[in-house]
Amino acid sequence: MCIELLNRVGEFIMTTQASPKFNSLREKIAYEKQQRKLRYEQFDTLWKHAVCEGDKAAIEHKPTPMVVERHMNMLDDNSSVKESWIVDSGVCGFASVHLSDGRSSFARWASKHAGFSKDYRKGLSHWVGAYGQSMERKAKFASTVARILNENGIDSYSTSRMD
Repeated sequence: MCIELLNRVGEFIMTTQASPKFNSLREKIAYEKQQRKLRYEQFDTLWKHAVCEGDKAAIEHKPTPMVVERHMNMLDDNSSVKESWIVDSGVCGFASVHLSDGRSSFARWASKHAGFSKDYRKGLSHWVGAYGQSMERKAKFASTVARILNENGIDSYSTSRMD
């Protein structure tokens, strides 16, 4: 599926065209509506491609396992270890994809169709809810999606933090 979307994303170019002359306001509104529909279809294709690639990168990523230890004296890390567990999915945490400009055409589309919401800093953000508690996999997904959006002219970045 990612390959099919990649072929369609190749057609995606963020450019502005000079609008033609119109005989009436009604013609102008119809033209702008048609252009918006085409642009939103391109945004949908781009987003699906970015999510598909991000999902593939997150699933293929092998997180560094985390070791959890219970000490004899819970207040002293130098005391002997009573029990230990290995968490294969790595450390727990969060990740998000952020759009710097919350007023762009893509941002308006993303807030309605891709689950983006207002970020407390500026712009919009999309919280990564998949991949259990694995911060590394969530971060891999977010960074891949942000990279693909940037490659296609949409100013974005990813963040992650340990829980």
